[in-house]
Amino acid sequence: MPNGPRRPEEPAPVTPLPQDELVETVAEKEGRKLRARAQSDRGLARGLGVFGMVGWSVAVPTLLGIALGVSLDRRGDGRYSWTLMLMIAGLAVGCFNAWYWVRKEAERDG
Repeated sequence: MPNGPRRPEEPAPVTPLPQDELVETVAEKEGRKLRARAQSDRGLARGLGVFGMVGWSVAVPTLLGIALGVSLDRRGDGRYSWTLMLMIAGLAVGCFNAWYWVRKEAERDG
């Protein structure tokens, strides 16, 4: 090699937190973890409930988009399929909705 062996790029220096701020951050995270472990409602039923909520939050907008699209396709002789377009739009809205609820549940758990 004409330029010699290639050296890996050095990572950016990490700015250390002041000691008090570090202690507060660690204590806050530890407190959240202990509170989450102490919660008794974190079981199978809650997990299935969240799973169902995510499923419905995707399914309902998708099915509404399909129903509206079928209705629009029956009314006119359009060049484009409203059913397909509104199904995709409903799916996108549903995925955004599911992401919102999962994020909200994750924040609640700490």
